[in-house]
Amino acid sequence: MQIEVVSARFLHGNNDYYFSPNGLELKKGDYVIVDTEKGKDIVRIVKDKEEVDASSLQDSLKNVIKIATSEEVDLAFENDKKASQLLPEIKLLISKNNLEMKVVSVEGNYNGSKITVNFTAENRVDFRDLVKQLAEKYKVRVELRQIGARDASRILGGLGPCGKTCCCHQGLGINDHVSIKMAKNQGLSLNPNSISGLCGKLLCCLGYENPYYIEVLKEMPKINSIVKTPDGEGKVVFCDLIKKKVNVKFQSENSSEIKDYELKDLKFTKQQ
Repeated sequence: MQIEVVSARFLHGNNDYYFSPNGLELKKGDYVIVDTEKGKDIVRIVKDKEEVDASSLQDSLKNVIKIATSEEVDLAFENDKKASQLLPEIKLLISKNNLEMKVVSVEGNYNGSKITVNFTAENRVDFRDLVKQLAEKYKVRVELRQIGARDASRILGGLGPCGKTCCCHQGLGINDHVSIKMAKNQGLSLNPNSISGLCGKLLCCLGYENPYYIEVLKEMPKINSIVKTPDGEGKVVFCDLIKKKVNVKFQSENSSEIKDYELKDLKFTKQQ
């Protein structure tokens, strides 16, 4: 069965979530109030209405309650800004409680009734007393959420090995499973320093680029295979998967030579 949905993103989110438009006329860029498992919150529509198969939904579909007013949007950003400014105070309180945890960010919900403290820790942390102290101090509901190194990088951002802003901070690759096989598909060095991001985990870009490399590898000859070129038969020594070019080595009794060819100029049995 096909059902109508809209895709939306929370203020600090990079993931897209489906919501039922609930009969409302919505468009990309609208801020709306939605139902969530933890109460009402504000999200931004990032994709217009579409129909999806109900069986593809992993969780029950929540409703868009209404389109947010400009006052509600301004209030949401103001409350979130106020929450982020609590970071130094919360860090100090954590230090006083001698808790082994590192606060990454503090977020506020749209109506100022709750703050969420995102933190990393090497081990499990008993923060029950801290939650009570924070709730008493700020007179709001408090949620402490332990996150991993990848999520911490997503929130904080920074420059990756390529010199650009971290992919996860841009919303790229965060939902992709990443494996060593993906690095092999790209012909990259398997040195951990070369294929790891700021979080110490495998680079996100390996995941979202992988479909391209899988398709290109099907078109390219295998390394060390014999191909027919305009200059005769030779052995493949390197494949440029981006430019779709192949380096072919010609060996004679007295010398060897490597020539560069366009993929279209070669004849060989394609990989299955």
